[in-house]
Amino acid sequence: MSDALPRGARLGVDVGKARIGLAGSDPDGLVATPVETVARVLTGPTTPDGTPAVTADVARIAAEAADRSAAVVYVGLPRHLSGNEGAATTDARGFAGRLAHEIAPVPVFLVDERMTTVTAHAQLRAAGQRTAKHRPVIDQAAAVIILQHALDVERASGDRAGEHVDVS
Repeated sequence: MSDALPRGARLGVDVGKARIGLAGSDPDGLVATPVETVARVLTGPTTPDGTPAVTADVARIAAEAADRSAAVVYVGLPRHLSGNEGAATTDARGFAGRLAHEIAPVPVFLVDERMTTVTAHAQLRAAGQRTAKHRPVIDQAAAVIILQHALDVERASGDRAGEHVDVS
């Protein structure tokens, strides 16, 4: 457990097949708020040596991290209810790794996001928003839930939430 986490905004990322929800916090890490929905890029260009180039979605999140002087980025890790990992988990891990390489030395952590989309839908319904209107904001709402959970863990433990993404 650390004595004090560095001050700075935090970002929360909900990675989906078509869209990525992005949430941000204040520099003290108290409250998560929606930022935007980023279009997902599933395949991208390669560099001359054959390695994948930075896709527009990773570049957009990296730009947001730089603009906000983010101290950390939390990416949701979609596990099955049983805790097992599947294809979506592998996809989120790959995305988090690409993002971590792009924004280093800003750390990226993976945090359990089981039930965040279901919770986000329920919260939007409770706020009186019709289900048909959820699509444009559901990913942002899920990112807010991911980030707020991470902020709550930080306050309770004095340390970063989740699993650190190694960039070595």
